[in-house]
Amino acid sequence: MKLDLNTYKHILDNLSDGIYFLDTNRKIIYWNSGARKISGYPDSEVIGMRCSDNILVHIDQNGNPLCENNCPAAQTLADGRRREVEIYLRHKQGYRLPVRTCIDPIHDNDGNIIGVVELFSDISSSLALRQQVTELQQLALSDSLTEIGNRRYAQMSLHARFNERRRYGWDFGLMFIDIDRFKKINDKHGHRVGDRVLRMVAKTLSSNIRSFDCASRWGGDEFVLVLVHVDPEAIRNSAEKLRTLVNQSAFLEHSEQIRVTISIGATLVRDDDTPDTLLQRADSLMYRSKTNGRDRVTIE
Repeated sequence: MKLDLNTYKHILDNLSDGIYFLDTNRKIIYWNSGARKISGYPDSEVIGMRCSDNILVHIDQNGNPLCENNCPAAQTLADGRRREVEIYLRHKQGYRLPVRTCIDPIHDNDGNIIGVVELFSDISSSLALRQQVTELQQLALSDSLTEIGNRRYAQMSLHARFNERRRYGWDFGLMFIDIDRFKKINDKHGHRVGDRVLRMVAKTLSSNIRSFDCASRWGGDEFVLVLVHVDPEAIRNSAEKLRTLVNQSAFLEHSEQIRVTISIGATLVRDDDTPDTLLQRADSLMYRSKTNGRDRVTIE
């Protein structure tokens, strides 16, 4: 018995969530419009491919690859159990996007498994991010290249967090982030590719923080993140997650895979801090990450 999609195709094509069907060989036989919008991949690049071909390059939060040896869809094909997982796909533009994925088996009339259906949703607060971009553009607070906040926006956010802390006692943290060896990218591939790298990193960062946190381009290849209501463990976990996701982001340029790493300095606000001392400490910690080998997090 084969999967007959014609009856439901019109309905599935109009859903905002991504949906795709795999046969028992894990070959993709259907890819809806939601999947196209979320992933950036058109039908022509995925239909007929096997998910084990690593199209979306799924990873978990720790950067472990899932498509080849630890695929949830393969597990459902084997045992018939429904699964719900949060994973990170690689968008066609290279950045990492968090998605919640549900995998269900499909049975024929005799109860045999003949495939699986995967439904995945963007959980990056994308609507809130789009609204934030619009508001920032209207207020001239967005970076035109990366479409996240600019330096002025980061400074305003810092002052706002300090005011909240004085009034309500709310703690917050700061990350100072720099792309490793970015000049080599520009020198080797040119500024157009360098701009793509900046957008890829910015999108990965902004898509994987909470909607009420702040991501800004400080200047050049430097970024500042302001995270509210965090403790030492939370800011460390968040920094390590972002470092891993950027490390696992990539795009193709003339058949060459372009990928970068980042160095992060992270710290929590202290009683005697000002915006300047907090930024200086995070910047110093970031440089310590670079001195100690790059692609790492230093927290103090």
